Amino acid sequence: MRARVLVRPKQGILDPQGVAVERALPALGFKGVSDVRIGRLVELEIENPAELEAISSQLLANPLIEDFEIELLDDAAAA
Repeated sequence: MRARVLVRPKQGILDPQGVAVERALPALGFKGVSDVRIGRLVELEIENPAELEAISSQLLANPLIEDFEIELLDDAAAA
């Protein structure tokens, strides 16, 4: 099965990359953008989707400062 794990900083945790992007946007002519958060998307093929929670909390995300969301995909959605 194909899965996606979206990892991003928890609310209230400093996100230096997000701050840098937010500060750069007005210089590029983009106005009205705020609260930019930068995360990462991990896509993987997994035989046992029941293991995704443990994989995400033990390896893909740092549970002290990051949240994660798991999305299971069928073959058509992954293409």
